[in-house]
Amino acid sequence: VQLQASGGGLVQAGGSLRLSCAASGRTFSIYDMGWVRQAPGKERELVAAIAWGDGTTYYADSVKGRFTISRENFKNTVYLQMNSLKSEDTAVYYCGADHRFPLTTTPPYWGQGTLVTVSS
Repeated sequence: VQLQASGGGLVQAGGSLRLSCAASGRTFSIYDMGWVRQAPGKERELVAAIAWGDGTTYYADSVKGRFTISRENFKNTVYLQMNSLKSEDTAVYYCGADHRFPLTTTPPYWGQGTLVTVSS
């Protein structure tokens, strides 16, 4: 499966962004999906994940209550709605796919990321 993330940009603290990840391949619906971010000088972090079967979700403590992951299998797309953004959310965000839930920070399938910059 090939993945392409989009939707990043510059936003003020407290604002919102919605990231999208378009996947190619007929078997998108059976992959567990997730969003991994990496900020300069920091370790990679799994932000959110969603299981392919029952839609179970996982969130890192740092984003719980602010971010929401969702997927539309018929569109081969996974989303990350990010609200109440903080400066510490600034990072490159990558979407990933795996046959495990939740994903690791280095899933076997991931594409180019999208940069999110939150100004304080």
